[in-house]
Amino acid sequence: MADTARVKDAWAAAVITLFPEVFPGVLGASLTGKALKDRLWQLETVDLRRFGEGKHRNVDDTPAGGGAGMVLRADVMGRAVQATHVPGRPLVFLSPRGRPFDQAMAERFARGLGLTLIAGRFEGLDQRAIDHFGIEEVSMGDFVMTGGEIAAMAVIDASVRLLPGVVGNAHSLEEESFSSGLLEHPQYTRPAEWEGRAIPEVLTSGDHGAVARWRQAEAERLTQARRPDLWDRYTGEKR
Repeated sequence: MADTARVKDAWAAAVITLFPEVFPGVLGASLTGKALKDRLWQLETVDLRRFGEGKHRNVDDTPAGGGAGMVLRADVMGRAVQATHVPGRPLVFLSPRGRPFDQAMAERFARGLGLTLIAGRFEGLDQRAIDHFGIEEVSMGDFVMTGGEIAAMAVIDASVRLLPGVVGNAHSLEEESFSSGLLEHPQYTRPAEWEGRAIPEVLTSGDHGAVARWRQAEAERLTQARRPDLWDRYTGEKR
C-alpha cells in the first residue's frame, strides 16, 4: 500500500514526442535512473503519431504563407495535449525561440508535481496550439537541434536531481554552479601533484576560512571572465 501511495504522489514527467523509443535514454542511468527505479519520479512517453490525421497518421503540414519545412499541426497536438497533460503542471514546448532554461526554472519545475514536455520537430508548432493551451516555450540555448528530445531529457534531468532523495549529499546542491548566482569554483582531488601541476596550497592548508575565501574569489573570477551576463546580475544584486 505504501508503494502505491508513493507512486501516486511522485513527481512525474510526460513527454509528447515522435520518438518515444529514445526514452528514458540517459535518464535511465546514474542517479536519475536509480531514482526512476526507486519510484521517486515517473516518466511517461506519448507517441504524437497516435493522434495523427488519416491513414498515414500525419502530424505536420506545410507552413501557411509558404516557406521551407513543415509545421506540427495544432489539431494533432491539441489531441495529444488533452490526452496527456495534467492541469496545474507546467506545459512546456522545447523551442529555440523560447526563454533560456536556467537553474531557477529547474527549481520551479522541481517544486511542483511534474511537467508535460513537447519535443518539437520540423519548423515548429502551429502558434494556435501554443496560444490555446498557454504553452511555455523553453530554449536550451542559442542553437538549433533536429528535435526537442535531447532538450527534454536535459530539462528533466536538471529538475529531477533537485527532488528529495535523488542526490545523496543534498549539501552539494547548495555549492554548485548557479546556486549563488556564480559559476562554481575549480575542483581538485588526489593525487596531490599530476603532470607537474599541484593542488593549490590553500586547499590543503586546513584553514577552512581561507578555503572559503579562495573558492569565492575563484567563482567570481570565472564568472566575470566567462559569463559577463551573470556577473552583471550578481554585482547588481550586491549593490
